[in-house]
Amino acid sequence: MREFERLENITKEARYLIIKTLIDSGMGHPGGSLSSVEILTALFFKIMNINPEDPGLNDRDRFIMSKGHGCLGLSTILNLRGFLSDKELASFRKNGGSLSAHVDMKKMPGVDMSTGSLGHGLSVGVGRALSAKINKQNHKVYVLMGDGETQEGSIWEAAMSAAHYNLDNLVGIVDRNKVQQCGNTEEIMSLEPYFDKWTAFNWDVKEIDGHDINQVVSALSQDNQESKPKLILCNTVKGKGVSFMEGDNKWHGGGAIKEFAKEAMQEVKLESK
Repeated sequence: MREFERLENITKEARYLIIKTLIDSGMGHPGGSLSSVEILTALFFKIMNINPEDPGLNDRDRFIMSKGHGCLGLSTILNLRGFLSDKELASFRKNGGSLSAHVDMKKMPGVDMSTGSLGHGLSVGVGRALSAKINKQNHKVYVLMGDGETQEGSIWEAAMSAAHYNLDNLVGIVDRNKVQQCGNTEEIMSLEPYFDKWTAFNWDVKEIDGHDINQVVSALSQDNQESKPKLILCNTVKGKGVSFMEGDNKWHGGGAIKEFAKEAMQEVKLESK
């Protein structure tokens, strides 16, 4: 099987598991989980130096899910990659389960920061990347952000710091689905000209189709220009893969999924299921 087909099949499996897990638990954040599937697949199955059998590997690449509400999507990827068991995934947001609404690094091997309070991930990523530089370690630090959280000033302070310290071992990724919890990003607090903002902060910026797995892998694989941090601006669709969720902020959270369970499963069904 060609590499592209392998990764594409993983994204299909991930979307199926996201919806199945959401229906089973009755709670979760499907919109931003579905929009980041290709990004997470590329990172965990192609790009990052990681080992499910040794999650604390000293020279592993570090990953921070700054958009912590994407925990549902991340949990499915960690399950498919072998970091979480089927039983652990099935416990998502259930009493006595190990997985909650947001990322918990103490219960989720394969991630390096507990997140949920938005706007903090990039700052921690800067600290970890700077620490690696000081200690002459060769791993990279990857930070996945939601576009809505980049309306916060802490993100831009971190962006300025990363460029100042020439952190070419830091890779920021923005899930640019243009929709946040309460509406469209451009109506709530406009981010445009978005590409130009990151460029002005002296980052090496690439803009891609975040649902084209080849483009995502290629952008993540390319070396940084000069000694700059890298920012990959991934244009995506909130709720990608389930037509009635796509672009609709009502599906930022998924409490209404029971009512639409049959339709949702029909759209993400797999031939083998």
